[in-house]
Amino acid sequence: MARNSLLFGTGGVPHSAAIRSAVSGIQRIRELGLGCMELEFVHQVKMGSATAREVAAAAHQAGVSLSVHAPYYINFNSREPEKVTASRIRLLQAARVGSLCGAHSVIFHAAFYLGDPPEQVYSRVKNNLIEILEVLQKENIRIWLRPEVMGKASEFGTIDEILRLSTELEGVRPALDVAHWHARAGQFNTYPEFMAVLDQIKTALGPPGLADMHIHLSGIRYGKSGEIKHLNLEESDFQFLGLLQALRDTGAGGSVVCESRNLEQDALLLQQAYRDLSKEA
Repeated sequence: MARNSLLFGTGGVPHSAAIRSAVSGIQRIRELGLGCMELEFVHQVKMGSATAREVAAAAHQAGVSLSVHAPYYINFNSREPEKVTASRIRLLQAARVGSLCGAHSVIFHAAFYLGDPPEQVYSRVKNNLIEILEVLQKENIRIWLRPEVMGKASEFGTIDEILRLSTELEGVRPALDVAHWHARAGQFNTYPEFMAVLDQIKTALGPPGLADMHIHLSGIRYGKSGEIKHLNLEESDFQFLGLLQALRDTGAGGSVVCESRNLEQDALLLQQAYRDLSKEA
């Protein structure tokens, strides 16, 4: 599952794709000169196995790296047992179909605190992931489970929580949404802060943790409670050049998935800015 290059792409099918399909999206990513795409199963996983295999073939032919985003309707800290069970089913479905697509990772939002102590929520999330990992192992499905760093104080998903899960559970790695963390923390917007987080990841996971990152990036609007909505980079105060410099300086690899509203425009902007930094070195 390890990779060693920094790829840029979109969260979902590029707006300029010929049609709204995964295969068309992959082809457009290739035409644009980008390197990755995240398949968005954010409402439900409705892709069949035959289509998933077509997606895998298209991605292999185009040389495009894939990830998938599981449905939003996951909460391993729900008060209702049936919703926790449904959450496990949704994440498993995303992992199974993602594996058929040739995706390396499935990204998901793990839980809400709902007023519970964070340590209690952590234990519930961890126990559910243990069950899911056991099922995937029995089915011989090898795909990273990547809980996402979240943008609101009400949501489980601080950097410390996600890194702790990644160190305690084999098969779990972070999905570092830097815009979310900027919105949640109200800071995390300078080169030294970016370097500190990347060093934290390296300390927790070793060099492989930096070599195979999964990063979400966009502009973002936020308030006292954290994230409000995604923006295009030029509409936001997020200092993405500092982040790109930190990624270059640490030799980080993996996928940078753009979630700006304009998708491919900002993905191309990020890729070109990163290449320009590399030329200056």
